[in-house]
Parts: sequence; C-alpha cells; structure tokens
Amino acid sequence: MPLIPEEPQIHESAQGPRATPASGRTAPTPRPVPGPRSVAPSRPGRPGPPRPTPPVQRAPRDPAAVKPGPPAPAAAAAAPQVQLIPASAEGALDAAEEAVDLLLESGRAPGEVLVVTTGEPHPWATHELSFGEASYWAQHDARDDVFYLDAASVGRAAERPVVVVAVNGGPASAAATALPLAHSRAGALLIVCGDPQQINAVLGAGL
Repeated sequence: MPLIPEEPQIHESAQGPRATPASGRTAPTPRPVPGPRSVAPSRPGRPGPPRPTPPVQRAPRDPAAVKPGPPAPAAAAAAPQVQLIPASAEGALDAAEEAVDLLLESGRAPGEVLVVTTGEPHPWATHELSFGEASYWAQHDARDDVFYLDAASVGRAAERPVVVVAVNGGPASAAATALPLAHSRAGALLIVCGDPQQINAVLGAGL
C-alpha cells in the first residue's frame, strides 16, 4: 500500500519535467525569428518586406558617394568678376594705376595684384628687366609686390586674386591674346582699362 502513493508522486514528477521541455520548445520558437535572415534566401517571400528598407538606406549612400558633381558648380562660382574701366589707349595705364591704388587701399595685399599692358610696358617692368629676366621673374615668384608684365608674357604668369589689364595700345592681336589669358589668371577679379568697344569685341559674351 505505501507504494501506491509513491507512484502518483512519480507521475507528477514525470509530468513536471515534461512541462519544462514544453516550455523549452516554446523558447526555440522565438529563436527562429532572428534565424530567418540566414533562411532568407530559401524564403524570398518573407524576407521581402524587410529587404526594401535596407536598399532605401543604400540609395542615399550612393548619392553621397557622387560628390564629384558639386565641385563643378563650385568651379563655376570661382569664376572671377569682370570690371571695365573706360579709358583711351593713352590713359589706360593711368587708369590701371588708379585701380591698383584703390585695391591696395581697400586691403588687398600687393602680392595679390598682377598688371598687364598690351602696349608700352610699365616703367617698373622696364626697370626690373634691365637687371635680367631671372631677377625679374624671381620677383614674380616671390609674390611680395604688385607685378607688371606685358601681354606677350601673360601665359607665363601664375594666377593671382586680381589681374588688371591696361589696353594701352599695341596691335589688336595683343589685346585679343592677353584678355582671355588674363581672365584665366584672375582668381577673384579682372579689371580691364581701355576702350569699351574694343574690349567687348575681344571678350564678347564669353565672360
């Protein structure tokens, strides 16, 4: 008789562990939820909805990588401004000198200004060239002061923030060659002193 009460106790204990494996089975059921990512290739239907979201995040990354586009407008924005100062061929150099004085008074450093002449060279250039081209161009490279040169040498000049061109005579080809080159050497501002009709004929609407 004492064995009979023990048997139900054994059955209850047996049911207890069976309940535990049942709970253990419920535990593996949530585990397959993260698992479907590896099973995603076998079940394209279920992972389909979550997949559209990641491609949307990749899309902004692609345009972010396409940053070479903005530099183009930046380059366009860097185009120098052009100012025209009407002057005769005889007064173009004086007008250029006045423009340089105003630039320096406004805070421009002398080394930021380049002056080009299409006719007679500036007296400073004539004086410095008398000591040889080596010392003359050494001053250009030093960028310590305003540098003066003639139209034929503009192609050799380096870029400076401001370029002032005095259309003070010379052959028409001199202005036609010097003005576009001067524009390419001006980082921020191009000032042209001379006959407006002649200058507009050379520059046209390209600027």
